Amino acid sequence: MLRLEGAQVVQDDFEMAADFALEPARKYAVIGPSGAGKSTLLGALCGFVPLAKGKLLWEGKDIAGLAPGARPMTMLFQDNNLFPHLSVAQNVGLGLRPDLRLDGAQRGLVADALARVGLAGYADRRPGNLSGGQQSRAALARVLVQARPFVLLDEPFAALGPALRNEMLDLVQDLVTQTGAALVMVTHAPEDVRRIADEVIFVEGGRAQSPRPAAALLDDPPPELRAYLG
Repeated sequence: MLRLEGAQVVQDDFEMAADFALEPARKYAVIGPSGAGKSTLLGALCGFVPLAKGKLLWEGKDIAGLAPGARPMTMLFQDNNLFPHLSVAQNVGLGLRPDLRLDGAQRGLVADALARVGLAGYADRRPGNLSGGQQSRAALARVLVQARPFVLLDEPFAALGPALRNEMLDLVQDLVTQTGAALVMVTHAPEDVRRIADEVIFVEGGRAQSPRPAAALLDDPPPELRAYLG
């Protein structure tokens, strides 16, 4: 279990509090108004944004002081964060070793990850020679080889059309189900929440609220969520 306990993030005049737990193998959607702190919440979990106070507990141990790479999670950003001068296989291999000195077993993991996201045969291509959907798949493969208990997605498919976005959401859902990882996904789209999420974390008014069942929450939203959904 991953738990934010009495946590607070402070950035200039922005403050956000959070106190809740995330369970393994669950799928969470993070929604809320623009500027409410959704991406900041993911950054705090991953270690890119420090906690001003409180704890981040993983299996009972406070990991708030650990570097991002030492935490039990990996994050997929909006721009996929692929390096244009590296091949697809090298971009994926960075998830295993930043120096790319992979042994045979690790190269096998990269090849397997590319096959699982539908990019077998694309290992030697550069990101610039891939479509937007293929770039997203390559970024997912890098997440996959890291095999962390939590996968965090910060609207990585926002630039894709509806059909391709749904295809990528289904792929993500299949991958986290296969690996048993928990998913925490920022989205602005209620249809994405219904498609993939078990629970919703609503971020608004300086607080990331505790997760609540997604379907029930969207069917009968409280006033503050109803105002956001329109």
